[in-house]
Order: sequence, then C-alpha cells, then structure tokens
Amino acid sequence: MDAWAALRRRFWATLPARLRLLHVSTVSLTAALALLLLLAGLAASGTWDAVADRDSPRTTSAADLNLALNDMDAQAANILLSSGDAGKGRLRTPYGKAVGFYGDARTAIGHDLRTLAVAAQGDRTDERTVESLTDHFAEYQELVGRALENDGRTGGKASALADYRDATDLLQRKLLPESSELVASNNRAFNTQYAQARSALSVQLAAVIVLGVLLLAVLAVLQWYAARRFHRILNPGVLAGTVCVLLATLLGAQALSETAEQLRGARRDAFDSVVALSRARAIAYDANADESRYLLDQERRGQYERAFVANSRKLYGVRGATLATYDDELATTWQAYRSDHEDLRFTGEFRRELDNITFPGERAAAEKAVETYAVYQRDDRKIRALVAQGKEREAVAFGISWQPGMSNAHFGAWMAALDKVTDINRRHFTASVRAGRSAVGGLLPWALGALLAAVALTALGLRPRYAEFR
Repeated sequence: MDAWAALRRRFWATLPARLRLLHVSTVSLTAALALLLLLAGLAASGTWDAVADRDSPRTTSAADLNLALNDMDAQAANILLSSGDAGKGRLRTPYGKAVGFYGDARTAIGHDLRTLAVAAQGDRTDERTVESLTDHFAEYQELVGRALENDGRTGGKASALADYRDATDLLQRKLLPESSELVASNNRAFNTQYAQARSALSVQLAAVIVLGVLLLAVLAVLQWYAARRFHRILNPGVLAGTVCVLLATLLGAQALSETAEQLRGARRDAFDSVVALSRARAIAYDANADESRYLLDQERRGQYERAFVANSRKLYGVRGATLATYDDELATTWQAYRSDHEDLRFTGEFRRELDNITFPGERAAAEKAVETYAVYQRDDRKIRALVAQGKEREAVAFGISWQPGMSNAHFGAWMAALDKVTDINRRHFTASVRAGRSAVGGLLPWALGALLAAVALTALGLRPRYAEFR
C-alpha cells in the first residue's frame, strides 16, 4: 500500500508527476518500437541471406544434378552410337561433341554433389541421400568407363552394351530418384522458410502499426495536456517529435511490407518458374537420352519408347495421346491455348510455367520454348520412321548430329529457348532479393534515426515545462 502511494505521488498526484508519466510512456513506447524495428530488420536480413545464399542455390544445384546425370548418360550412349567399331566408321563430329559433353556433365555432377553435401549438413535424411548418390555415382562411372573401354576393342560392342545397360539401369533406379528427392526436399525447405518469413513479417508489420498508433496517441495526449495546463497552443518540441514518430512508423511499415512483397515476388513469381523450368530441362535431357538409348539398344526399344512418351507427357501432357497422335494433339491444344490462355487442355511443367507468367517478355519466351519443343518432337518421329525403314545409320546420324536441321541442333535450340525463359526469372529473382535487401538497409536506419530524434525533440520540448516547477 505504501509502495502504491509512493508511485501515485511520483507519477499522478501532481502536475509534474502526470507530465513525467506521459513523457516516460512516450520514451518507453519509442524504445519498444525501435527495438521491434531493429529485430525485424535483422530477421529480414537473415531471411534474404538464407534465400539468396542457401535455399535458392541448393534447390537449383539439386535440379542441375538431375539434369547433368541425364546428360551424362545420353552422351555415353551417343559415344557408343558414334564411335564405330574400335574407331572404324566413326562419326567424328558427333563423337567429339559427345566426349566433350560427357566430361562437362561429369564435372558438373561432382560440383553439384559437393554443394549439396554442404547444404545437407544438419539434415540427416538429406545427408544419407547425398552419401548414397555419391556412392552410386562412383559405381555408375565405373560401369560407363568399362563400357567405353570395351567399345574401344574390335568386336567389343556387345560387351559395351551390356555394361551400358547396367549403368543406365542404375541411373534410372537409384541416381535419378535420389536426385529428384533432393530437388523436392530442398524445394520444400525453401517453401517452409518462405512461409515462416512471410508470417513473421505480417506479425511484425501489425505490431509496428499498433505501437506506432499507440505512441502517436500518447504524444497527442501529451500535447493536449501540455497545452491545457500551460495555456499554450502547441509545444514545438513535442510536435516535431510526433512528426518524427509518424515518419518512423511509415518508414518501418513500408520497409516490412516491401520486404514481404519482394519475398513473394522472389519465391512465387520468379523461383517457382525457375524450379518448373529446371525440372523441364532435366526431363528434356532424359527424353533426349531415351532417344539415344532407343537407337543403341534394339532389344529395349519398346521400353525406351515408352519412357520417351512418359517424359513427353511430363513436359507437355495431353490426355490419351500416344506417340502416333501426340504431335497432332500438341498442335491442337497449343492452338487452343494461343487463342485462350485459360485453356487447360494440357498439363506438365510447361503448363506450370505458363500459369505463372509475371514478367515482361516471359510469355513470348515461354511460348517460343514450347514451339521449339514441338520441332524436336517431330524430329523424334523422323528418327523412328527411319528405324522402321531399316535405315539405322541414317537414323543415328540424324538423331545425334549437331548440324543445322538435325535433331540435336533442334534440341539445342529448344534448350536455348528454355534457358531464355529461365534467365528472365533468375534476373527478376535477383532483382527482388536486391530490392528486399535495399528496403531493409535503406528504410529501417532512417526509421530508427527518426525515433531517436523523436525522443530528443520531445525531451527538449518538455524541458522548459519541467523548469517551471523548480
């Protein structure tokens, strides 16, 4: 009871006490708002560091690994297709390119595995997946190396094919499912980080607005009380402090809302498309490998043809389409889409991208990717028609040649078109990260400075009033 009386005398019983209470309240609320903005700024900076330096790279590394594995296997098949019999009858240009691309893919896989091993630290499931991938990749390289060694011997084609079968079976049963799981796992982790960050920003924004409004209300009461008790219209110091608090609240709210918006743009508008396009590229390389496997292994042609159709449906799915009807169905559904962008008669990774068009030039680039894909699909039918006519060598030459008008040249044009769409989204992802960091680093320091100025100006404004009671 005595303590309560002492507090009442100090903070309410007299005019100076009530003035002091309002002043202490403004300082306390200002400190709370400043602390909130500081912590929110640190959290936002940490989020951008995680998004740009961890979540995005490890997701794309997993997708790149999937692509490189498919490419390496396709190039191994192309080497066997173009090498001739111990070099005799070799298709020199396709062989040289296949050897070069095979080495590039192997180097990329090593780099991606190292990146993913670092990213997986602390996640035991991902750690085990990366360890298994590394072991299986070593086994895969041994099998392909043996196939290429056997292929270099006169009459070694049969042994080389047997080793290659073992290698591609290992790829399909172990390596690709494991790398696909890493893509999904890392993308889920990114989505979780994104959802948590957006939720935190929403709470912080609401808290900033509430604290800011409450602080402005206390300052308004302080201004009214000082004017009433000291018979003055306005206290300049308190008024200037109020303006500073209003400015700080607006700047803080703008920084947090812009951070949330840029985070949404980075993840949903840009990176969702990057993931879909990365998957599309990996599937494309697998489909291209299926063509080479089809040409290389006569006994498994039915299996590899079905795999090609399945991959085609993952890219551009048309219900009920077979290899014989796919081209016509693609042309029909694509024309319908060009007339009405809401037409939903096809599915797959292309549809994911086309449903997420956001940036200038993105739709035209995505449509170009589908159109070059259609050209590549028509080339596939030509390859199979040549095989059906018994023109195996012509089919191989057309299928793996990079000369203009040949299948691999058209495949390269398709990949270039996909890369262009991906680059548009990557640039905007980078721009969103940069803008989000700028909002945090550019606006919040000014907000904190304005709050510090508000405390100083309010104290200066009240100083003459305190002096009247001495």
